[in-house]
Amino acid sequence: MQERKDLSGLASDVANRARDAAYVAVGLGILGFQKAQARRRGLGPFAARDRHDDERLAQLRGGIVEGARQLAEWADATTHVLSESLEPLEAQLPEPARELAGKARAGLCAIGAQLRQVASPGT
Repeated sequence: MQERKDLSGLASDVANRARDAAYVAVGLGILGFQKAQARRRGLGPFAARDRHDDERLAQLRGGIVEGARQLAEWADATTHVLSESLEPLEAQLPEPARELAGKARAGLCAIGAQLRQVASPGT
């Protein structure tokens, strides 16, 4: 009975961390976009953007892409570790717990795929 509680707690913790990581990535993207938009508005409609602004925007984009890449790597590694560790136990679980574990893994894989897509916008 204790193992079920531990497994349930682990699945819940992983899902919470994955959701938090996704929220952080989205929040950073939104903040960066809003900051870039505010800078652009501050320049006025006919003002030329200088090279410094372009460099700052490129750095911001690079930071967002790098953060998404790191989160995607974390999601992949976490999914792999969970699959390797919990797969033998999953077969022994009752059907509802097995479904929950499968849904948690699928959700984490989906988050990883979305983050990989953000991290490689040109592909």
